[in-house]
Amino acid sequence: MGQRDHENSRLPDTDALTIEGDVAAQMIAGIHRYLDRELTAADSVAEESLQSLADSAETFDARIAAKRQEFAHNIGVIDERKPVAALEFVCSTTDPFRVAATRTYDVHAIRWPVLEGVEGEGLLLRPKQPPIAHVIAVPDADCSPEMLAGLAPGLEPEQQFARRLVEMGCQVVVPVLIDREHTWSGNPAIRMTDQPHREYVYRMACEMGRHVIGYEVQMLLALVGFFAAQPVPEDVPVAAFGYGEGGLLALYSGALDERIAAVGVSGHFRNRTQLWQEPLYRNVWRMLRGFGDAELASMVAPRALIVEAANAPDIPGLPPILDLERVRGRVGAPGKIEPAPLAEVRAEVARARLAYAACDAADRLVLAEPHADDPGPGSAAALAALLHGLGVETGDKAPASAPRDARTGFDPSARMQRQFNQIVTHVQQRLELAWRTREDFWSEADTSSLEAWEASNATYRKRFWEDLIGRCPDPSLPFNAKSRPYGNSDAWIGYELTLDVHPDIFAHGILLVPKDIAPGEQRPVVVCQHGLEGRPEDVIKEEEGPYHAFAARLAERGYITYAPQNPYIGYHEFRTLQRKANPLGWTLFTFAIAQHEQQLRWLSSLPFVDPDRIGFYGLSYGGKAAMRIPTVLTRYALSICSGDFNEWARKCASTDYFSGYMFNHEWEMQEFNLGQTFNYAEMAYLMAPRPFMVERGHRDGVASDEWCAYEYARVQRRYADLEIPERAEIYYFDGGHMIESTGTFAFLDRHLNWKPRKS
Repeated sequence: MGQRDHENSRLPDTDALTIEGDVAAQMIAGIHRYLDRELTAADSVAEESLQSLADSAETFDARIAAKRQEFAHNIGVIDERKPVAALEFVCSTTDPFRVAATRTYDVHAIRWPVLEGVEGEGLLLRPKQPPIAHVIAVPDADCSPEMLAGLAPGLEPEQQFARRLVEMGCQVVVPVLIDREHTWSGNPAIRMTDQPHREYVYRMACEMGRHVIGYEVQMLLALVGFFAAQPVPEDVPVAAFGYGEGGLLALYSGALDERIAAVGVSGHFRNRTQLWQEPLYRNVWRMLRGFGDAELASMVAPRALIVEAANAPDIPGLPPILDLERVRGRVGAPGKIEPAPLAEVRAEVARARLAYAACDAADRLVLAEPHADDPGPGSAAALAALLHGLGVETGDKAPASAPRDARTGFDPSARMQRQFNQIVTHVQQRLELAWRTREDFWSEADTSSLEAWEASNATYRKRFWEDLIGRCPDPSLPFNAKSRPYGNSDAWIGYELTLDVHPDIFAHGILLVPKDIAPGEQRPVVVCQHGLEGRPEDVIKEEEGPYHAFAARLAERGYITYAPQNPYIGYHEFRTLQRKANPLGWTLFTFAIAQHEQQLRWLSSLPFVDPDRIGFYGLSYGGKAAMRIPTVLTRYALSICSGDFNEWARKCASTDYFSGYMFNHEWEMQEFNLGQTFNYAEMAYLMAPRPFMVERGHRDGVASDEWCAYEYARVQRRYADLEIPERAEIYYFDGGHMIESTGTFAFLDRHLNWKPRKS
């Protein structure tokens, strides 16, 4: 390889690379096509699952129980609820004990305990006669309980289904949901944002294995527990009926809790393969691995399920930002809610019928289609079907007079702020205690010997890869390596190349080969990873910027270097990959890891490469990659994280850190449940006993020195426990967000066993 006859030709044993244009954009487009196929296939897989349930009635209950446990985890219903002994009336010297009264029912403002420090709030509509049913009437997120009860304007009388249910003789609770305004989304001391309240809660909760949806499901289930425990009369059934976001919550709650005897879903039931286009606060990890709307309906079966095909709330949301230049203060994620075509609702209900047929309960799944004179939500047909599903009859009920709110100057925004603040505080408290949760999670790791450690570490590595990052199938295609000359210097020859990974997914990068490799010699390789919106040539050509041409400089020292194109490029396009991937249980790094796995196999096959001496060195988003790719791909002999190592969970979820991801446009950063399992120290544990290094500039705005030092100290202690403290190192320098290289190059020389050709 040292001969100059290769300088103007492709790499030996490769075909000619002829791809033109923006290769990175074509790579991203290919991953999109792959994901689009997987999303389409998710429907078929789910239908097979439903058919399997239908064919195996004898195992139906056991399989549904397992699905409930998994689904509860995926939406963050993981905290122990507080018992609800009584509903508390909310009143004061200015607001009366009774909010409103008619001749047939009373209305009270109430609250009830849910979690430690979190209460539910809303209205109780209590009939003056013994109730025929307990119903949780769940409004859309932008609809107040007062609107649904007819105490405030905003809904037509026929859409006030809470009021109509109490007039039918039901006792009704209407909970407050977190709305889509952005009044309190931020920290006045740092920055206020345009994120809807639901997204703001979602971002922090996601990192901690929770969800705005999960918190509200907990509120509903706390009410279910209260109603189910009522001693007299014992046989009053419980139902949940919701519209829009409330329909989602009614469906999810009914899927989890068998005490809900009937579920009504209005303006929400549809196919979810396009979930990625909905608002970020609807994003649910692994949703399409068995938890689409029809599959959730199977978890309700054989109980009554009424699907009302009312139009969903039309929520245009924020439009996508296509590039960084257009941000202009925007940090909220794009996403919209649109009404589902009736044909789509019918098709999803038809899929759900498979499970109901397996339970011999086909008549308990009802589709209430809209009528021009009563389109819903809460049409007469839908409410009648709900009560019929409960086995209760209403008889002839005369309409009651419209209720009037007796409170003077009532401000629902104060209640909303209370609800919002309680949930935010709960998440932030979990964040403060996350170190303890992670210690419990890691309690089975065995540090008694390197052999014992590697055995237990393999289990944690598997969980990290499969449960947190998402693992797609191993590369399914041969390399089909293609190359063309990239350039050369006095010290090296460069080749641009591509490798096939999966259909439509390929890897792309630039290989620099030192000219002085002797025949039969095998050299170490350093994979040099660019950061956000970067390209392989940046780490080769950029001498004055943050990269300081470190790939070229390492090649001048005699290393083979390889600069891959990672898929975090294209602004909106790559962030959309994350949205498409999450419902499948995948992330952006699912595909980056698959690409690196193929690139490692190919590099290891080259005759001049020592496959046991391949290291990884990345800056910024490349440092983020250094914490996720080499940790699972053990072919990497070491990893260097530059310009990224910090207290990652806090950076993603804290509402008190000015440079955290709660306050900027990088809405793809959160990874579900990472904060409770793998912060950066724990990711580094996965490297051990392989060498690991942090490169840290004192003036790097990624995080503070104190955060980095705190997190790194835990890494160093673990390496010391394993009696290999010399394999972990942090290198500080007086600079910013950049490759400094003095300490890192020495680390590479030492641990890749290389004597550099050039200083």
